[in-house]
Order: sequence, then C-alpha cells, then structure tokens
Amino acid sequence: MSGQTTAQTAVQQGPSAHQETAARSLRPLARILPYMLRYKGLLAGATFFLLLAAGTTLALPLAVRRMIDYGFSGNDAALINQYFSMMIIIAVLLAIASAMRYYFVIILGERVVTDLRRDVFAHVMTLSPAFYDTARSGEIVSRLTADATQIKSAVGATASLALRNTILGFGALIMMIVTSPQLSGLVVGAIPLIVLPIIVFGRRVRKRSRAAQDTLADASAYASEAIGAVRAFQSFTNELFAGRFYGGAVDRAFGAARLAVRARAGLTAFAIFLIFSSVVAVLWIGSQGVLAGTMSPGTLGQFLLYAVFAAGALGALSEVWGEIQQAAGAAERLTELLGEDPLIASPANPEPLPDPPLGTVGFDEVTFAYPTRPDDSAAHALGFAIAPGETVAIVGPSGAGKSTIFALLMRQYDPQAGIVRVDGVDLRRADLTEARRRMAIVPQDVTILSGSVADNIGFGKPGATRGEITEAAKAAQAHGFISELPNGYDTEVGERGVTLSGGQRQRVAIARAILRDAPILLLDEATSALDAESETLVQKALETLMEGRTTLVIAHRLATIRKADRILVMDRGRIVEEGNHASLSSKKDGVYARLAELQFGAERAA
Repeated sequence: MSGQTTAQTAVQQGPSAHQETAARSLRPLARILPYMLRYKGLLAGATFFLLLAAGTTLALPLAVRRMIDYGFSGNDAALINQYFSMMIIIAVLLAIASAMRYYFVIILGERVVTDLRRDVFAHVMTLSPAFYDTARSGEIVSRLTADATQIKSAVGATASLALRNTILGFGALIMMIVTSPQLSGLVVGAIPLIVLPIIVFGRRVRKRSRAAQDTLADASAYASEAIGAVRAFQSFTNELFAGRFYGGAVDRAFGAARLAVRARAGLTAFAIFLIFSSVVAVLWIGSQGVLAGTMSPGTLGQFLLYAVFAAGALGALSEVWGEIQQAAGAAERLTELLGEDPLIASPANPEPLPDPPLGTVGFDEVTFAYPTRPDDSAAHALGFAIAPGETVAIVGPSGAGKSTIFALLMRQYDPQAGIVRVDGVDLRRADLTEARRRMAIVPQDVTILSGSVADNIGFGKPGATRGEITEAAKAAQAHGFISELPNGYDTEVGERGVTLSGGQRQRVAIARAILRDAPILLLDEATSALDAESETLVQKALETLMEGRTTLVIAHRLATIRKADRILVMDRGRIVEEGNHASLSSKKDGVYARLAELQFGAERAA
C-alpha cells in the first residue's frame, strides 16, 4: 500500500519526483528518531567520540606533510622522530575514540530496538480481532524479530559508520580544497558521477530488500502455523508436504535476498571503481605538478591522503547506503504495524459504568456482519434484555449467530446498527477495559499458555495469591488432578497445554473464570470436553458460580440448559423462539423442539 502511494505521488510530482522519492525512501527511519532521542546521553557520547575519531584521522595527513617537507628535506632525524611520536599519539586517540564510539552506538542500537519491539508488541496486542482475521501471527513475529534486528544493525553499527564516513568525507574534502584548490576541483567535479548512481541503485536495493523481507515473513508465518499444528500434520502424514512447502518458501526468500545482494554488489563495484579511478587521475595530475616544481612532495602526499580518506569514506557510504535502505524497508514494515489503528478503542471521554456493577445486558436492534464477510450478516435486528442474576441460554444450529453475541458483548467487534449495552451503558461509549473486566468467559476452544498450572489459572486475575488460585481450582473440581501432577500447581503444561487432557484444560479455564469473579459469566459449551463424571462435578461448580451472576450459556447439548431461566433460540442471525425448556419443547413445530427431539431421541435410542 505505501509503495503504491509513493509511486503514484512520484508520477504526479513530475521532474523532481526521483529526488523526493529517494528522500521518502528513508522516511520510515524517521520514526526511529524519537526512540534515539530518549537516550540523549548515549547519543551525545556517540557523537563526541565520532567527532574525535574523525578529527584525529584528519590530523594525520598534516603530520605526514610536515615530516616529508621538513624532516626528509633537511635530513632532520629528531624532527622525524618527533612527528612519528605524534602519529603514535594520534593512533592511541583514534583507537580510544573508535572503541568508545562503537560502545555507545551499539548500546544505543540495542536500547532503541528493545523499546521498539516492546512498543510494537504492546500495540499489536491492542489491535482489534478484525485485524487478526486477515493478519498472520507468524508474519508479525517475523517483523518483531528479523526486521527489528535489521533496524538494530542500522541504528548501531551502520548509522555510526555512515556518520563517521560522512564527517570524514566532508572533512577530507574541505582539507583537500585548503591543500590544493586546483586538484580539488577535479575531485568535486567527479562527485555527481558517483553520488547519483548510488541514489538510483539505492532505491533498487530498498525495493528488493523489502521483497526479500516480505518473502521471509511469509515463510516464517507458515513455519509458525505448521509447528503449532504439528500433531495434525503428523496425523494426516503430511510432514513431507510441509517440508516441501516450507523449503519452497525459504528458497523463494533466498532468491529475493540474492537479487537484493546482487544489486548491492553492483552498487559497491560501480562506486569503488569511479572513486579510486578519480584518485588515480588526481595523483597523476599532482605528480606532474611536483615534477614542474609548482607543488611540494609533502603537499601532494597530504592531498593524496585526504583524497584516499574521501574516496574510502564515499566507497564505504555506498555499502552503508545499501544497508540503510534495507533498514528502511524493515522500519517500514514495523511502522506499518505501529500505524495500524485499532478499530475497537475506548472513547476519549468514556461514560462511567455503574459501581457496584449491575450485571445487566441488552441488545437493541443489533445488526452485524464480520469485516471479512460484509455481505453475510451474522446478526439481524437482535433485541433482548437480560436482568441481573438471570441465566439465559442461547441455542441453535451451527452458524446461527450464537458466538457472535459473545463477540459483540465483549466488544471484539462493533455492530453496524443498533446498540449493545452493559449495565445500561452503550459499550461504544464505555471504557473498553472496564467493560471487559465485568465479564468472565469459559470458551469451548480453551487457551492454555505455556507455563505452570498456577500461571494459567492466575491468568484470570493477575496478582492472585496461591491460596486464591487453589480455592478457584477446588471450586472448578480441578484441585484433584492438579495435586496428582508431578509438581502440583507448579507443573509446566507445555505450549497450548499439550500435556493436559481436554477435560483438564476445560477445568483450568473454569477455575480461571471463577478466580476472575466477574458479575457477567459467559459459558461457551463449558462442559463439552468433560466425561460424564467430570461433567457432573463441574456442573455443580458452575451452578455455585452462577449464583448471583448474570450468565449467558451457549449450548449445543440441550441437557445442560434445562434449568436456564430463559432460552433464546437462534437461526440465521435471528431470535426465532424464546422461553424456558418446558414451553419451547411443547412447540412441536418449533426449532427448539426439533433440536430436542434429535438429541434426546438419539439418547433414548442409544
């Protein structure tokens, strides 16, 4: 998207578009500047030692000239020794300054990238589910790792080298003019022939570097997805397919990287050839001046050293420019994430929610379609109200819109029409965090994080004590199996809780919701993964938990909701029936009665 915008703008701007496009190509790096300015001490230290290193380097040719013109011509050994001693002192200063420059810039780069990674991660955690409907987690991780590493290199070593060589190049150019204006004119005339190709090649390097980074991110995204689903791949004997697919992806990444490297190599070869060819030409012309007696050998030596410094600095800049272009591509990818605005956010001046909480829920003519399916409404003019402490079950066939109610209630999405209320307040006008704190959810697809059992239960209430965690586990009928684990509550459960059974993961999730102690409880098939004995125990725990709380239950197994105060029957995004189990079962032609007959009839037949 940004690349397209840049290209379109360049076309509109006419003849000056190339220069301005080159300037814009580095614009993503400007987003890094505020991070650098946070650490003015490191920046000042790096700048001071950078200038000191450049200054000592530029002082060296002066000593060489005086030694040649006065020491050698007069055969003065003492003077020669004196100048050699001075050069040793300059070498010591240069060594110290270079070491300190390296220290400051590398620490600055590490610090900046640490802050950048933290801010990007914190930002992506606030992005709405609509963003993740299309984004791939593996690509986001690639940006946080590979791209951030590229920026670290640029902010640290690459930026330091660029500044050092820029200062050294300009300083050497000025001293060349002071030493011999005539010879300097030849060098200055060759600079445009060197710089313009560097800019042109640099844009190509940046474009290809971005392509290489995007291709690598695609490979990383696939690897992340495949590793997370490794059991499914093994179950369907698709390991070889995954290996071939990933191999092809990384081969494409290599091909894109090779094109970027080839462009950088061409840029470097072209720049070095032009630079050192101009130095040879200047040396030849200067030698004619020495032979003619219009220039001293020391002056020529001084000018030659400055010319070599300037040429070396410009040649190094041609290499550094390619790395900076790569970093600009990486910064562009990261700043795209920082520039992504969450679709769901708290208003500037939120309306306060009642305190203490009431536990009421209301849907007023709510219509909603998911962003990925804008023409397929998941909810049509939904309207219902739930009183404090009421238990309401939501049933219906798959795709009826049951989970959509939970998504809207937790404000993962906003409806296109209508109002969702919690405690009488429109969710769009309430503080997002405060509204979500009034809810606890037990999903059907339980999220278990790598860590201990205690960590996963404590996820429901950060900072909870071990006693609170244990009590919640007991209430969820989870204490028994946890106590039998090798390290009890400190047992590591593995990534996604792979060491726990489905029923154990479900009870951990229920314990998490109990610990949260929220006034509104959302149960999405909370007992679906339990065996008959565990289901009975957990159902008792849930009944205790539901007392005094507003509870919404999504259920496919109708036997679990017979005691609900009210049942909402949904079909194709609409509420088609409403009542309790007895009244709905008596409607022989109703949706609920049909579902009940299918389930209970099958159970009787079994």
